[in-house]
Amino acid sequence: MAALLDELRQALGGEVLSVEAAILDRHARDATGIAPHRPLAVLRPRNTGEVSTALRICNSHRQPVVPQGGLTGLAGGATPRGGEVVLSLERMRGIEELDPAAATMTVLAGTPLETLQAAASQAGFLLGLDLGARGSCQIGGNLSTNAGGMKVIRYGMAREQVLGLEAVLADGTVVNALNKMLKNNAGYDVKHLFIGSEGTLGIVTRAVLRLHPKPRSSVTALVATGRYEQVVQLLRSAQAEFGGVSAFEAMWQDYYRFVTGADPSRIPPLPATSPFYVALEFAGNDAEGDPDRFEAFLGRALEQGLVSDAVIAKSEREARAIWEIREGVGAWNTRHNGLHLDVSLPIASIGDFTERVRARLQQRWPGSLNTFYGHIGDSNLHLSLDMGSDEEHVRHAVELCVYEVVRDMGGSVSAEHGIGTLKRDYLGFSRSEAVVGLMRTVKAALDPNDILNPGKVL
Repeated sequence: MAALLDELRQALGGEVLSVEAAILDRHARDATGIAPHRPLAVLRPRNTGEVSTALRICNSHRQPVVPQGGLTGLAGGATPRGGEVVLSLERMRGIEELDPAAATMTVLAGTPLETLQAAASQAGFLLGLDLGARGSCQIGGNLSTNAGGMKVIRYGMAREQVLGLEAVLADGTVVNALNKMLKNNAGYDVKHLFIGSEGTLGIVTRAVLRLHPKPRSSVTALVATGRYEQVVQLLRSAQAEFGGVSAFEAMWQDYYRFVTGADPSRIPPLPATSPFYVALEFAGNDAEGDPDRFEAFLGRALEQGLVSDAVIAKSEREARAIWEIREGVGAWNTRHNGLHLDVSLPIASIGDFTERVRARLQQRWPGSLNTFYGHIGDSNLHLSLDMGSDEEHVRHAVELCVYEVVRDMGGSVSAEHGIGTLKRDYLGFSRSEAVVGLMRTVKAALDPNDILNPGKVL
């Protein structure tokens, strides 16, 4: 270890390599909440060349490396297990180019998502990726986990926002697959090897992101409805009416009641008496006509009994208040031992899934708090649970209880949070033996010494 650290220090300097206790502790875990493990050292390179040098040296010493972004992950993918070197991209920030003609943005992997959103907006564009952790998550981490978020229903996952990228392999080889063209069929599209691979195949250092026209209007509403089938019908009706709904977030009553009750001084937009609530947003190009059209659509939905109550935001402040309810899971961790799961199911099956899971959880942990919410239109459902204990054996039992139903209903144990370590043992619930075997083959080919995020995903 001393020889490794000495070689890294000589090649990269003391500004890049750190063994200070405070820095090691800051990089000891991500947002998962699992037990922290202090890394051997932290590397904070400033450019792709330094990333390449670091990996080349670590690979020659067979030294495991854990890549880290903004540490907002919820699957343990960025948490060291002990003895690894952490490679943080936090110093690789910035926008290298914003090309209005190509509608692209070339960025460094450590740039916070919110910074990119603001730059795109200032240039008259929209970046089609939005997460609750936008202020602290980094675009490299978003790509490595193929993040989703609230705009997926219109713009797609993080994968759909990328035209090209640059990544560094385990041996230090720099793979430059940067590309600003929408059409490029020159062989394998290697960027997809790294998007969603959670830093196990290479470390993303730069990316070319697609930008979209910036909408001229945005209308937000919160509606209440009585059955899950009506939630799906509302989604399809809105899509047929507007051609594209920019956000559609469903909340079961238990979640809505919990979040709106977190602050007794605030009156919720709608009373917590309906089985389901939906926050929906339409972003269009007719600033004068869109609000009236949106209101007329909801009026028809009320007349048809598709929704039972509705409130339309009349200002940005009111719209923000609606979205704060959907993003209010942060209040959970201040009041409960939070266990947050993220799964996907065929859309028609999600209502049945929640009923089955709730029954199983209540049978084994009577009185436990089980809440459900999610994007729905992209098959994504989130579960926030408090079983009365945060012991590891309880967490495993809850995961098995939920993921068995996911497996039986043909779903995925991870919709957008990745696999990391927390879902690794359940990968076979959603992927066949042949697919997992292919993953192992690719991993062995690109990282034969298994130094990149070992123990994660596989």
